[in-house]
Amino acid sequence: MDIIQTIILAMIEGITEFLPVSSTGHMILASSVMRIHNHAFVKTFEIAIQLGAIGAIVMLYANRFLKDVNIYMKLGVAFLPNVVVGFLAYHTIKQHLFNPLVVSVSLIAGGVVLIILDKHIVARKTEYLDLGNISYPHAFFIGLAQCVSMIPGVSRAAATIIGGVFNGLNKKQATEFSFLLAVPTMFAATGYDLLKTEVTFSRNDFMLLAIGFVVAFVFAWLAVQIFLKIVENHGFKYFGYYRIFIGVVFILYMLLSGSGSLFNAL
Repeated sequence: MDIIQTIILAMIEGITEFLPVSSTGHMILASSVMRIHNHAFVKTFEIAIQLGAIGAIVMLYANRFLKDVNIYMKLGVAFLPNVVVGFLAYHTIKQHLFNPLVVSVSLIAGGVVLIILDKHIVARKTEYLDLGNISYPHAFFIGLAQCVSMIPGVSRAAATIIGGVFNGLNKKQATEFSFLLAVPTMFAATGYDLLKTEVTFSRNDFMLLAIGFVVAFVFAWLAVQIFLKIVENHGFKYFGYYRIFIGVVFILYMLLSGSGSLFNAL
């Protein structure tokens, strides 16, 4: 993996991590298009640069994390289902679902759900004046919804937002709760993956990791702020259209490229 590929992947990670379009899916698709070999360092790189994206959320929401102690308990409850499901299903998901076909189908299916959600549900009013007041049962069920995002292409943000809307939050609150829940979820998932990865880094590898971290941080910072404005003004439908478009395009790419990747995934 060269520097250009490093920057491209880190940009994709930063832009897509907190949008309901699946960062994992985009990374898998981008790596396939750029023909980046899926060796140990690439896997570690794709996991490690998520810390840059997490850092952007921690910085943007520092005041809430520092002042609203109550939110920690609610995020803890929402995080619990991911611990259990992740522990039980981690190896199965990694072995059988991380391929371009699953990603493409998940992107299309999730896009349809977002469009339906935008038309029929997001206009409902919130049950809570503040995210810190969300009930423990609602926090738990939002976390349960997030578990679906372990399927690559579903999107952690999309699953959490959909779960939030169905559990009393308005579209902005659901989006912000997905940002906040990303911090413990991604720290745990990233830490677990890194602990299980046995990679010896060269000086060049450390340089690529540093570049990826910084690029992911910057683009996540920008993407989150732009995303909130789009959600407030236009809802989620455009992200649904985008998911369907990119999923269809990649299926066509696999069919026409002659690489056999679509049929190998079946």
